Amino acid sequence: MAFEGLSEKLSAAFKKLRGKGRLSEADVKEAMREIRLALLEADVSYKVVKQFVAQVTEKAVGADVLEALSPAQQIIKIVNQELTELMGGASAKLTIASKPPTVVMMVGLQGAGKTTNGAKLAGLMKRQNGKRPLLAACDIYRPAAIKQLEVVGEQLGIPVFQMGQTDPVHIAKAAVEHAIKHGNDMVFLDTAGRLHVDEALMDELCKIKAAVSPTEILLVVDAMIGQDAVNAAKAFDDALDIDGVVLTKLDGDARGGAALSIRAVTGKPIKFVGMGEKLDQIEVFHPDRMASRILGMGDVLSLIEKAEQNFDQKKALELQEKLRKNKFTLSDLYDQMVQLKGMGSLSDIAGMLPGVKASDLEGAALDGKALQRMEAIITSMTPYERENPSILNSSRKKRIAAGSGTQVVDVNRLLKQFEMLQAMTKQFSGGKMPRSLRKMMGKKGGMMPGMGRGFPF
Repeated sequence: MAFEGLSEKLSAAFKKLRGKGRLSEADVKEAMREIRLALLEADVSYKVVKQFVAQVTEKAVGADVLEALSPAQQIIKIVNQELTELMGGASAKLTIASKPPTVVMMVGLQGAGKTTNGAKLAGLMKRQNGKRPLLAACDIYRPAAIKQLEVVGEQLGIPVFQMGQTDPVHIAKAAVEHAIKHGNDMVFLDTAGRLHVDEALMDELCKIKAAVSPTEILLVVDAMIGQDAVNAAKAFDDALDIDGVVLTKLDGDARGGAALSIRAVTGKPIKFVGMGEKLDQIEVFHPDRMASRILGMGDVLSLIEKAEQNFDQKKALELQEKLRKNKFTLSDLYDQMVQLKGMGSLSDIAGMLPGVKASDLEGAALDGKALQRMEAIITSMTPYERENPSILNSSRKKRIAAGSGTQVVDVNRLLKQFEMLQAMTKQFSGGKMPRSLRKMMGKKGGMMPGMGRGFPF
């Protein structure tokens, strides 16, 4: 997970502060020293770290903090506010043209993920905003670049405009004209990249910009290249005056320093982040939520949004009714597991929960062998057996094990787990939910879609 190392080191620094009660100025300076080292190890720019620590120290050594009843909490609050400001303060939205089409020009170095993330972004606009995007293949140099765009476009159900190996400037202009004629209200221009910033690349990009006057120029940068990502961002901004950044592979960089440095160095916001390889794994960047995750406070809002996107509302209501009547079946168990699987690995989900470290569940995923085995066992049952597992005698279990390629012991284990789950849902459906859990889940007893009055299994 991004920022994992930084998060652990900051937690350790704050733990020392919490154990002191009243703080001295020396205590604060010692904590700031540890925070400075943690940020530098996370590959944050030295200049940015120096300014950040100075601002936090200035606020933290004030009388209001040192004389507070819980000064450690006050300092955590200050660090949270400063981290949020460092990353931009508030989330920055994609600018939509008053007269369509909105033209979004994707730029960046080769290998940063322009093609894939341009398509991901188009898919996000289609899925969440009801837009009719068009992908335009303006990279005529990289082998198979056009084919790659066509493949991802087909997977997302988004049309691709291409004119082969002709002039990229002409392709961009023709793509916008095509969008106007065919009712596409957004155009995403997939431009060429280079292994390093060079004059020829920038000249071509400047010509495309002049020809189509894009509504937005988004720079795609790879979070895993650290400070080089910041240097690339500054070079592209100087040449093109970019409007924002799409930070890719943030899930693969445990340091995350690029995300903390780019805004401070360029003054341009991070608008979106790529959090995985799947075509729906792109998110709006929320500085306040990311700051909370870095400080171990979780990100419940993003967790709820992720659940809303992955859980079927109709099935959730049906499940809620079944749970209320204590009619939860093996088919329902399987449906819930499949929906939860769509939310990603357990370590991703854990990182959004307050006080839970993603490293505690590193590698744990709901899409592994356990889920495959469970799926095989349940689908080897007849519909009647799934609804009435109590009828499963020895011969039926042997048949199911043989049909699913498992052992009878695996079938028995699943049934035992299901019995425990049924007992728990029976307790909840009878109104015996523990008071603390009832309070956490809200008055209606449903923390997120798909959970009904129980849990998303």
